[in-house]
Amino acid sequence: MLTAITLHEQIDTQRDDPLRILIVGAGVAGITLAALLRKQGLHPVLIERMAGMEHPGYMLALMPMLDQALEDIGVHDEYLARSAPLARYAFRSHRGRMLRSDDLGALLAIHGDYQGIERGALIEVLTTNGCPVTFDTTVIGFNPGERPEVMFSTGEGASFDLVVAADGIRSRTRDLLDVGDASIVDTGWAGWVTWSDVLGDDPALGEELWGDGFFLGAYPVKDRLGIFVGGPAEELEVGPAAFAARVRDAAPELGDRLQAALDAVATDPDPYLWPLADVRAERWVVPGAVLLGDAASGFLPTAGIGAGMAMESAWMLGRMLAHADRGNLAALLAEWESVQKPRVESAQSNSRMLARLMFRRGKLIARLRETAMRMLSVKAVLGPIIRLIADQPDPDATWRRSSDRAAPAA
Repeated sequence: MLTAITLHEQIDTQRDDPLRILIVGAGVAGITLAALLRKQGLHPVLIERMAGMEHPGYMLALMPMLDQALEDIGVHDEYLARSAPLARYAFRSHRGRMLRSDDLGALLAIHGDYQGIERGALIEVLTTNGCPVTFDTTVIGFNPGERPEVMFSTGEGASFDLVVAADGIRSRTRDLLDVGDASIVDTGWAGWVTWSDVLGDDPALGEELWGDGFFLGAYPVKDRLGIFVGGPAEELEVGPAAFAARVRDAAPELGDRLQAALDAVATDPDPYLWPLADVRAERWVVPGAVLLGDAASGFLPTAGIGAGMAMESAWMLGRMLAHADRGNLAALLAEWESVQKPRVESAQSNSRMLARLMFRRGKLIARLRETAMRMLSVKAVLGPIIRLIADQPDPDATWRRSSDRAAPAA
């Protein structure tokens, strides 16, 4: 679990570490990296701007690229116990009629587990072995150098060998670093997230309906479904109950499971509102600092891959830092970026492509989309991502390449 301690206590604990590392942001990427580094005997300082851990209430579909990270942290069994298989995927017409169903389990089983989990449950899994954190704290100043000096919102300052900015799509730390442009793409859509206890006859089924100006999805998590219903942000101003009624009217052929999903949206007194935007930073690495997770490349949820890629990036970085010292750190980080950034941006491009397909309205568009989905299997749509999973990089080999390049010529 996350344990709140003071910033001074954290800094004092790492005084004998060979590398002094600061992680800004106690989200999925930051906590994954912190857990890996602690397994390796380091004591990274972890700070979080929120006053306490209030888990944003949404669900995650996690593909197998993160299995090794969970194994290395020692929590893979706990992860399986706290999540649910996402074995099948179904696509419905804009009127709600079932058009096709695909066996995701068979598609991905060769690579590992494809699971649905609540974000809060994932953070609890990642912190099973304990994780100190200082809440209500941000970075307000960064002076680059051999050992960057950091000023905190608490009034304290300290020097670190590496600062990791993992504080989300709208990262404040990223703004302090000279990383070039960070382009944010706002789709103009948003949606509410809530939960339904009506699992139906197939609890391992995830299903989606791409309608004319709305989207409805239901995804397995442990013992319930995560529900998302969304549309153009300005049209959500009517509120969740009224918007759910619009979806119900537009899609009269929904089955009982999705009808119950809309009931859950309409009756939730405070559903989580998820703005659909992403970000891509021009650079991930600058002297003394790196961007990680959503701060580097934040994803739309359209391909169900963003959290997995953030965790893979954290795993790669953590495993490579096991070999790092102050002399080889710059070369190691450059090699990490050269391998991981193209992978993440490839997956992000796939997510953006799906967004262009989903976030368009009009009955003609909806019918054309349905025709395409009848012809294209999930394997075809997710082909680029499946290839990324099959070709996962080796952090130890990547470190060795960085070591060879950093070595002086004979």
